[in-house]
Amino acid sequence: MAYKSLLCVLTDTDFSDAPLAQGIALAESQDAHLDVLALGVDRSQNGYFYAGADALMMQEMLARARSEAEEIEGKCRNLLGKTELRWACDSGVAQIADLGRHVAMRARFADLVVLPKPYGPKHGTELEPTIEAALFEGQAPVLMVPDAGKPVTAPKTVCIGWNESAEALVATRAALPFLKAAESVHVVVIDPPVHGPNRSDPGGLLSQFLSRHGVRVEVDVVSKTQPRVSDVLMRHATDKGAEMIVMGAYGHSRFREAILGGATRNMLEQANMPVFMAH
Repeated sequence: MAYKSLLCVLTDTDFSDAPLAQGIALAESQDAHLDVLALGVDRSQNGYFYAGADALMMQEMLARARSEAEEIEGKCRNLLGKTELRWACDSGVAQIADLGRHVAMRARFADLVVLPKPYGPKHGTELEPTIEAALFEGQAPVLMVPDAGKPVTAPKTVCIGWNESAEALVATRAALPFLKAAESVHVVVIDPPVHGPNRSDPGGLLSQFLSRHGVRVEVDVVSKTQPRVSDVLMRHATDKGAEMIVMGAYGHSRFREAILGGATRNMLEQANMPVFMAH
């Protein structure tokens, strides 16, 4: 099992280096085909301008988005042309409200989607819906890479955030190529319930499942010593020298995550290593 079809979706040249480098490195190591979608995002919203300004403003915003798409595409073609990969690079313009449809249409036919970190002081508002579209409408696993991260193709140590949810299991299955190649995989269970069918052996069934695939796995039961689960998981992963975190994405509704925050959003905000997610 390997990732044979990879997709990078890029919407900003300032945040394209890390995901593009990760996509190239992973395609080389997996003998995979790399598709790059360079999107210029029209962030205008019809109806929000004074009377008579719509046409002029829309024309200007579309021209800017088209220029951004061409700049991203040129950068990608320049880098990819120096490799021996099988690759393709397409560009286009999408309105912010219609961005998800374009991303999902391409993500559906990818084994893995490599995307930049969606949150930060200068990060565009389109990065969050890009990840959501790949996960939900595209039903594809996502590898989020931090801005300054180096490509990771065969992480020696991986931490799985395990809470017995369907999302966490989907992510673990999708990450098997990474997990099987790792020297050490830690199933991290944070404050397991004291009542339940697996209370005497938290993470045991997942450990058994992974070991049958040849994964070198151990279970770490960790106390919640910090207010947020994501902080506990990130700290434990750092202590273990992990190079990747695997977790289920958006266990609650996206609305609840957006309003109240949640483990997924917090992890995406704070992560300093690649995070592999699926829903």
